[in-house]
Amino acid sequence: MIKVYGRARWNGQIVFGFIGLLCVCIALALGMARANAGTPVRLLILGDSLTAGYGLPVADGFQAQLHAALRAHGADVVLVNGAVSGDTTADAAARLDWVLAGSKVDAALVELGGNDGLRGLSTVMMKHNLTRILDDLAARHIPVLLSGMIAPPSLGAAYGARFKAVFATLGHRKGVLFDPFFLQGLPGKPGLVQADGLHPNASGVRIEVKRLLPLILQLIAAAKTQH
Repeated sequence: MIKVYGRARWNGQIVFGFIGLLCVCIALALGMARANAGTPVRLLILGDSLTAGYGLPVADGFQAQLHAALRAHGADVVLVNGAVSGDTTADAAARLDWVLAGSKVDAALVELGGNDGLRGLSTVMMKHNLTRILDDLAARHIPVLLSGMIAPPSLGAAYGARFKAVFATLGHRKGVLFDPFFLQGLPGKPGLVQADGLHPNASGVRIEVKRLLPLILQLIAAAKTQH
């Protein structure tokens, strides 16, 4: 039998106490990791008719097809619908606080600008509105995928260049993933757009989702690091 006296016994109590505390910390960390692993990422879709599913049955719209694609890739995601047909960047910026107050959001896809372009609105104001949106999301540590838009050619080359530059500039912001053109590969393709020649049909949406999916999965991964 070994007897421990004095300082040696006191040091032993400290060691065992430290080991016990370390075990508790590890257990708590593992418990939090399991909880986070089982918590779906809440992805805000802040957009206009292109992400609201204009002209399509719900099952064929962008959000429904995106959700199905994410599930097929094993991503546990809840979509928060913040897309409103007809919205300009000013409209979306004005209602963002209300959207965020009403629902927890972990990441955001921002798809706006199409209606600004169709109406020939000021690119300076469009940049101001988008900056306000990105600032609000950044303040809440919400990573963003910014998907850009191109102005109608009828508005002239100078306006088109200014319009495109707004998205290119904001796409370089910290915490922002950037996709230059939401409708990439779709304009002018009759088999991929609706009768208005602008909004994607179900097949066009399928192409959109497939193209954007890698970026959205990257966005979801970024959101998980914020949990």
